[in-house]
Amino acid sequence: MSQRQQQPQAAAAPAQGEPSTFQSVVKLAQASLGWSLGQPVDVHVYLSTNPRGDVFSKPEGLPHFTWDNILFGNYADSRTVSYDVNFPESVLRNGSLWADIFLTKNGASPNPRKSSFKPQNVHHIRKLLTPYFPKAKVRKEHNLLSGQPEKSEEEAMEEPDVIVPHWHKNVTIALVSDNSVVNYQQLPPPLFEHIHLVPGKRDEAGTKGEYYPVIFPNEFWHLRQHYVELNSTTPSMPIQFTFQPMSFFKFQIFASMTHGFNEASKQNGGQASEVDEIKRMLLETNPWFLGLTALVSILHVVFEMLAFKSDVSHWREKKEMVGVSVRTIVTNVVVQLIVLLYLIDNNENTSWMILMGSGMGVLIEAWKITKAVDISLVPAPPGSVLPYKLDIKDKHVLSEDEKKTQEYDALAFRYVSYVAIPALIAYTGYSLVYESHKGWYSFTISTLTSFVYMFGFAQLVPQLIINYKLKSVAHMPMKAMVYKTLSTVVDDFFAFCIKMPFLHRLACFRDDVVFLVFLYQRWIYRVDPNRVNEYGQVGEDKDTAQSLQEKKKQ
Repeated sequence: MSQRQQQPQAAAAPAQGEPSTFQSVVKLAQASLGWSLGQPVDVHVYLSTNPRGDVFSKPEGLPHFTWDNILFGNYADSRTVSYDVNFPESVLRNGSLWADIFLTKNGASPNPRKSSFKPQNVHHIRKLLTPYFPKAKVRKEHNLLSGQPEKSEEEAMEEPDVIVPHWHKNVTIALVSDNSVVNYQQLPPPLFEHIHLVPGKRDEAGTKGEYYPVIFPNEFWHLRQHYVELNSTTPSMPIQFTFQPMSFFKFQIFASMTHGFNEASKQNGGQASEVDEIKRMLLETNPWFLGLTALVSILHVVFEMLAFKSDVSHWREKKEMVGVSVRTIVTNVVVQLIVLLYLIDNNENTSWMILMGSGMGVLIEAWKITKAVDISLVPAPPGSVLPYKLDIKDKHVLSEDEKKTQEYDALAFRYVSYVAIPALIAYTGYSLVYESHKGWYSFTISTLTSFVYMFGFAQLVPQLIINYKLKSVAHMPMKAMVYKTLSTVVDDFFAFCIKMPFLHRLACFRDDVVFLVFLYQRWIYRVDPNRVNEYGQVGEDKDTAQSLQEKKKQ
């Protein structure tokens, strides 16, 4: 029998009959398959709570079954069996439940007490069926007006992570069914734990040995959301065992990726949201749609970065504020900050790609304000509540065009406020009365965000009005707007592919309306003789050009 049946997850131990020294293991350079392909084998599976894997000394009344006459090396052979498992009391009290898997040949019995038992014909591994994960934290919400019972001191404190057993209804037992020679000394840890040496099988030099057929419990496709917590409310659960042959190459890929994802989950505090998102996309998405998703994700990042770069370049070279709505810039900072706080508050439903783009947008919009005005912290006048106040001054003396822009800006915001403020008050009252929230902070952020997502296009309306009044779009960063337009088109596809809150998904389509209006303005105001080009030259109107041509003829 395999010598690591008691500790299947530990490093390989020296085989029986060999020197129990570290050097004896290191000397083994190569290992080949110890069982020949093409022979019939049997798979015996026993469910047990025994920590040592002794499933025959004391029967527990748990399910056990046998898949017999499996042709070793036949990739077409697949078996499935289902059971309802009634858990022992120890499992429901944070105990462990194992699947002891025995692979036998030549009609051998896995029971050491039977005469047909032969250790060299039996390979035994264990699979933990109740892995331990942090208990899922429930997002507690309540109606803020209805009140709630006072929390105890324990509840008021932040709840620590509680590790509890979980259950997955599917168990896949993969049997590696090809004859591969492995470099035993250079096996990576994800593969090393599954390679079990056959006792006493060495050449004279001790550098070549044999290993048992690899039995790999494949749980790569298990998502954390599919696991069910075991407690007193789950006295029984269904389970389905599936047997399938697997090539050694495929085993390497699945074992390595499973190990890598598990390590990434540990570094994330036991949370597997990002890892599960990758698995979910691979598992539930059509391959063609998955390729489109990857392309959309790349285009989204590229266009967003190009838009940020062009926007920053445009504003860095900008010397005047003609046609620019400063109030819109300030509003953008507030709006994007609200959206960022909302995404953080709902971080379990948000991809880090979305958070990164939103955070960068806040920083750039805040930097734009410093290009329009000078902001400083000065002592407050006597009698003020706060010792300091913000002093906001224009960068320079405003020209007539800039004063006209500020006048249009104030007019546009006044018109927008006639609709936006009553709508905000009405929605706040509705959300407070009819919806539930975690607390007042969550209520404030979610309400403001919902309002921004529903009426957010209003923040861009003043800029459109200024364009209309000036009959020009020369003051707009053209390259940045082109990239943002392309990014908006990509976002329409992106909204269906990437995990994000529902309101954020709707906002992707809301922006289309504003960009369509801007593109229309760009078309009707495309001729602008007052535009300053990259050489600092101003175009001439039609009458001036004709008079110059007449002078040349004379």
